[in-house]
Amino acid sequence: MTGPIPLLVLDVVGLTPRLLDHMPRLKRLALSGSHAPLSTVLPAVTCAAQSTFLTGTLPSEHGIVANGWYFRDLGEVLLWRQHNGLVSGDKLWDAARRAHPGYTVANICWWYAMGADTDITVTPRPVYYADGRKEPDCYTRPPALHDELTDTLGTFPLFHFWGPGAGIVSSRWIIDATRHILRTRTPDLALCYLPHLDYDLQRYGPDDPRAHRAAADLDAAMAPLLDAAAAEGRTVVALSEYGITRVNRHVDINRALRRAGLLEVHTQDGMEYLDPMASRAFAVADHQIAHVYVRRPEDLDVTRQALTGLPGIERLLDDEGKKAHGLDHPRSGELVALAEPDAWFTYYYWLDDARAPDFARLVEIHRKPGYDPVELFMDPLDPYVRLKAATAIARKKLGMRYRLAVVPLDPSPIRGSHGRLPTSDDEGPLIVCSTPRAVQGRVAATDVKSLLLRLAGLH
Repeated sequence: MTGPIPLLVLDVVGLTPRLLDHMPRLKRLALSGSHAPLSTVLPAVTCAAQSTFLTGTLPSEHGIVANGWYFRDLGEVLLWRQHNGLVSGDKLWDAARRAHPGYTVANICWWYAMGADTDITVTPRPVYYADGRKEPDCYTRPPALHDELTDTLGTFPLFHFWGPGAGIVSSRWIIDATRHILRTRTPDLALCYLPHLDYDLQRYGPDDPRAHRAAADLDAAMAPLLDAAAAEGRTVVALSEYGITRVNRHVDINRALRRAGLLEVHTQDGMEYLDPMASRAFAVADHQIAHVYVRRPEDLDVTRQALTGLPGIERLLDDEGKKAHGLDHPRSGELVALAEPDAWFTYYYWLDDARAPDFARLVEIHRKPGYDPVELFMDPLDPYVRLKAATAIARKKLGMRYRLAVVPLDPSPIRGSHGRLPTSDDEGPLIVCSTPRAVQGRVAATDVKSLLLRLAGLH
């Protein structure tokens, strides 16, 4: 029996046909191999799309209805969980091992990595010290790989992975970690997540010269990895979860629900906190979609009335609409709001910035009850913002507690978002394969799993 064909699967977040024109190395691979539009899922966000790629099913089956949701049994909104047990269904590596026992898989920074039945795992995981400090680091399996990567590449650059400092540094680290793992472990399948295009495309929009430069920078950073894969005869697949489209307005969906008397807060130390357990209705905002949780069926109509006609909302999906889009899962909201193409949802629920919780001005992805792209900026209205940042970093280096309170409360600078289904192939995701004629026509997100099995010679 011959062994499987080795694969390298690159998740090039935000890759579209338009951006491929600014990535000569990857475009050359597409032209010598094959490429096709990739039909994504609703919501077109990281956790939902990746889970569909790896299970071959829609959110209604695998259960990942967004990057986070309201955990009704806990009474809490939780985003960016990491346990693979949240993803239901038969995973790509399960199917591969049935066809070829002993099939080995490396997951380098794809989501829901912890607890997954993969052979090698690398995923961002800060150190949360008992005194409240948060320091950059990563989680690995096997555990010895942690010090091996850190000694070779340095500490995982968490503050370049997200936040105002997010940039090419984190993607370069992930690329180098992937090259190291390919060289030292030779897994049959390597999954590599490259987030760089997420940053400047959200900051400035996909048509801005800075976005084009980001695409060129990522292309140059990827070149050694593509060369290494070619040298060892490894088939390369590059795909994206979504395309980022230009936006110029935001929708304060929770403020609308609060003004309608449906959303409740509680106050501590002068700061307001969302009270999801007491609220009649509230929304978990995630880019261009928002799950609207309605506590009692008799409040559905008044919730719908509060949101109908709100500028920036294109549509509210009810049970029938959720089913039509593969979102009919118990984790979904009773309603799902879809933004207009040029709009996105904030998580903001306070009506006076003086009452905002302290975490609103921090990069704090686990405490905010919704996604906050404004974390990519430092507050331009604060003349002392860089001094504050420098002071906080100095305290950090001395081992002292610090608060990097630099995030603005003004969402207007955001120029790119995603989450809706694309309106055209030029703005939608793409799949590229180093093998000629391997992808043709259009590839559905639900077909990626079977495609990868076929490319590995296991299907």
